Amino acid sequence: MSVLALFGPLSMCVMFIVLGMLSRRLGRVNRTPPYYVGFFVAALLVGVSLIVHISGLGWNAESAARLAQDTTLMLIDTGLMALGATIAAFVAWRYWSWLLAERG
Repeated sequence: MSVLALFGPLSMCVMFIVLGMLSRRLGRVNRTPPYYVGFFVAALLVGVSLIVHISGLGWNAESAARLAQDTTLMLIDTGLMALGATIAAFVAWRYWSWLLAERG
Protein backbone atom coordinates (compact mmCIF):
# COMPACT_ATOMS: atom_id res chain seq x y z
CA MET A 1 0.00 0.00 0.00
CA SER A 2 1.44 3.36 -0.94
CA VAL A 3 1.17 6.79 0.59
CA LEU A 4 -0.56 8.06 -2.55
CA ALA A 5 -3.51 5.77 -1.79
CA LEU A 6 -4.28 8.00 1.20
CA PHE A 7 -5.11 11.06 -0.89
CA GLY A 8 -8.48 9.68 -2.06
CA PRO A 9 -10.01 9.07 1.38
CA LEU A 10 -8.43 12.25 2.74
CA SER A 11 -9.93 14.35 -0.04
CA MET A 12 -13.32 12.71 0.56
CA CYS A 13 -13.13 13.66 4.26
CA VAL A 14 -12.31 17.27 3.42
CA MET A 15 -15.03 17.41 0.77
CA PHE A 16 -17.68 16.04 3.14
CA ILE A 17 -16.70 18.52 5.85
CA VAL A 18 -16.89 21.45 3.42
CA LEU A 19 -20.25 20.25 2.08
CA GLY A 20 -21.48 19.88 5.67
CA MET A 21 -20.51 23.45 6.48
CA LEU A 22 -22.14 24.80 3.32
CA SER A 23 -25.27 22.74 3.90
CA ARG A 24 -25.51 23.97 7.49
CA ARG A 25 -25.60 27.54 6.21
CA LEU A 26 -28.15 26.65 3.54
CA GLY A 27 -30.27 24.81 6.10
CA ARG A 28 -30.34 27.83 8.40
CA VAL A 29 -31.54 30.06 5.58
CA ASN A 30 -34.19 27.62 4.33
CA ARG A 31 -35.15 26.44 7.85
CA THR A 32 -34.77 22.79 6.89
CA PRO A 33 -34.10 19.92 9.32
CA PRO A 34 -30.42 19.42 10.17
CA TYR A 35 -29.71 16.68 7.64
CA TYR A 36 -26.27 18.24 7.10
CA VAL A 37 -25.07 16.22 10.11
CA GLY A 38 -24.97 13.30 7.70
CA PHE A 39 -22.00 14.91 5.94
CA PHE A 40 -20.08 14.99 9.20
CA VAL A 41 -21.03 11.36 9.93
CA ALA A 42 -19.85 10.43 6.43
CA ALA A 43 -16.56 12.27 7.01
CA LEU A 44 -16.12 10.37 10.28
CA LEU A 45 -16.75 7.01 8.61
CA VAL A 46 -14.31 7.76 5.81
CA GLY A 47 -11.83 9.01 8.42
CA VAL A 48 -11.99 5.69 10.27
CA SER A 49 -11.39 3.95 6.95
CA LEU A 50 -8.44 6.28 6.39
CA ILE A 51 -6.99 5.31 9.78
CA VAL A 52 -7.20 1.65 8.75
CA HIS A 53 -5.36 2.59 5.54
CA ILE A 54 -2.67 4.43 7.50
CA SER A 55 -2.22 1.54 9.89
CA GLY A 56 -1.64 -0.72 6.90
CA LEU A 57 1.31 1.31 5.60
CA GLY A 58 3.84 -0.38 7.88
CA TRP A 59 2.90 -3.93 6.95
CA ASN A 60 5.15 -6.02 4.80
CA ALA A 61 3.80 -8.00 1.86
CA GLU A 62 3.26 -11.18 3.90
CA SER A 63 1.25 -9.41 6.60
CA ALA A 64 -0.74 -7.50 4.00
CA ALA A 65 -1.63 -10.74 2.23
CA ARG A 66 -2.84 -12.29 5.50
CA LEU A 67 -4.85 -9.20 6.37
CA ALA A 68 -6.43 -9.23 2.91
CA GLN A 69 -7.95 -12.58 3.94
CA ASP A 70 -9.45 -11.03 7.11
CA THR A 71 -13.09 -10.24 6.40
CA THR A 72 -13.51 -7.86 9.33
CA LEU A 73 -10.70 -5.56 8.26
CA MET A 74 -11.92 -5.61 4.68
CA LEU A 75 -15.41 -4.62 5.84
CA ILE A 76 -14.00 -1.83 7.97
CA ASP A 77 -11.73 -0.61 5.22
CA THR A 78 -14.06 -0.80 2.22
CA GLY A 79 -17.46 -0.94 3.88
CA LEU A 80 -17.08 2.20 5.98
CA MET A 81 -15.91 4.19 2.99
CA ALA A 82 -18.84 2.93 0.90
CA LEU A 83 -21.30 3.63 3.72
CA GLY A 84 -19.91 7.14 4.18
CA ALA A 85 -20.16 7.88 0.46
CA THR A 86 -23.74 6.56 0.39
CA ILE A 87 -24.80 8.69 3.35
CA ALA A 88 -23.17 11.75 1.79
CA ALA A 89 -24.89 11.11 -1.56
CA PHE A 90 -28.28 10.84 0.14
CA VAL A 91 -27.77 14.01 2.17
CA ALA A 92 -26.46 15.89 -0.88
CA TRP A 93 -29.52 14.87 -2.87
CA ARG A 94 -31.78 15.93 -0.01
CA TYR A 95 -30.20 19.36 0.40
CA TRP A 96 -29.04 20.28 -3.07
CA SER A 97 -31.65 18.72 -5.39
CA TRP A 98 -33.36 22.09 -5.77
CA LEU A 99 -30.47 23.12 -8.04
CA LEU A 100 -31.52 20.51 -10.58
CA ALA A 101 -35.21 21.43 -10.30
CA GLU A 102 -34.67 25.12 -11.11
CA ARG A 103 -35.63 26.00 -14.66
CA GLY A 104 -34.97 29.34 -16.30
